[in-house]
Amino acid sequence: MGLAILAFIIMTGTILGGWAAVNILPGRAASRRLDRRLREVSIPGIVSDEPAEAIVKQQLKGPMPWLDRALDGAWLTRLIEQSGVRITPSGVILMSLGLAGVLALVARVVARQAFMPAVVAVVGVMLPTLFLIRQRSVRLKKFEEQFPEALDLLSRAIRAGHAFQTAMGMVADELKAPVGPEFRRSFDEQNFGLPLKDALNAMAERVSILDVRFFVTAVTIQRETGGNLAEILDNLASVVRERFKIRRQVRVHTAHGRFTGYVLLALPAALGVALMFINPDLMRLLFQERMGQMMLSGAMGLQVIGFFWIRKVIKIEV
Repeated sequence: MGLAILAFIIMTGTILGGWAAVNILPGRAASRRLDRRLREVSIPGIVSDEPAEAIVKQQLKGPMPWLDRALDGAWLTRLIEQSGVRITPSGVILMSLGLAGVLALVARVVARQAFMPAVVAVVGVMLPTLFLIRQRSVRLKKFEEQFPEALDLLSRAIRAGHAFQTAMGMVADELKAPVGPEFRRSFDEQNFGLPLKDALNAMAERVSILDVRFFVTAVTIQRETGGNLAEILDNLASVVRERFKIRRQVRVHTAHGRFTGYVLLALPAALGVALMFINPDLMRLLFQERMGQMMLSGAMGLQVIGFFWIRKVIKIEV
C-alpha cells in the first residue's frame, strides 16, 4: 500500500508539473522577456539585466560541476548545445537516473513481472537523451529553413557597403531563433578577439548541417583568395532553396512507404488490445507464461527492427 501511495504521488506530481510546464511557464517567460525589453527601452544606457561578465561567456551551473567539467567536449555536451535546451550534462544524467528509478518502482507495483522494472528502467534512462535528440532535430530543421533568409540578408548588407562582421550582427538582430542566436554568438566571439575563421568553424560544429559547412567554406575561401562575396552568398541561398524543393518532392514520393511503416508498427498493438477484449484468457497467457513473455519480447524487437528498416529504405539523402 505504501508503494502504491508513493507511486500515485509521484505520478500526480509529474502530471501536474508537465501541465504547469506547458501552460504556465511559457507565459511567465514571455512576461519576463517583455519586462526586460521595456526596461531596455525606457532606461537609457541599460541594454541588459545581466552582469557585464556574462556577455563574454555564460555557463550553466549543474548539480555536479565536477561531472560537467569531466564531460566538457563529450558527445552529451555537444548534444545539449546543439539541441538548444538549457540544461547541463550532470542534470541530464541525474534526470535519467531519477526517471529510471521512478518508472521501475511504478512497474514493480503495477506489472508484478520480474523483468518489467529492468525494461522500464532502461526506457527511463533513455528518455531524456531521446528528448534531446528530438529537440536537436527540430532545431536543426528550423535553422535549415531560416538559413536562406540569413544568406540573403548577409548579401544585401554587403552590397549596401557593410563589412561582413557588421552584416553578421544585422542577421543576429533581425532573425529569430535559432539562426539569430547562433549568428549572435559567432559575432560576439569574433568581436571579443576570436578569429573570424575559428568563430565560423565553431558555428559549423554547433549547427551540424551541410549548408552551414558550405557557407563557412565559401566565406573562408573568399577571405583568403578574394571575390564577390555577395554573389557567392546569393548562389548558395539559391542552392539551399533548390535542395528544399527536391527534398519536399522526395517526401511526397516516399509518403506511402512512411505510412506503411506506421501502419505495420501500430497494427500488432491494436490487434493485441482488441484481442484482450475479445478473449482475455487467451491474451493473459502471453503475459503470465514464460514462453508468452519471450514471444512478446521477440515480437516487439522485430517490430522495432522492421520500422527502422523501412525508414532506412525510404530515406533518400538530398
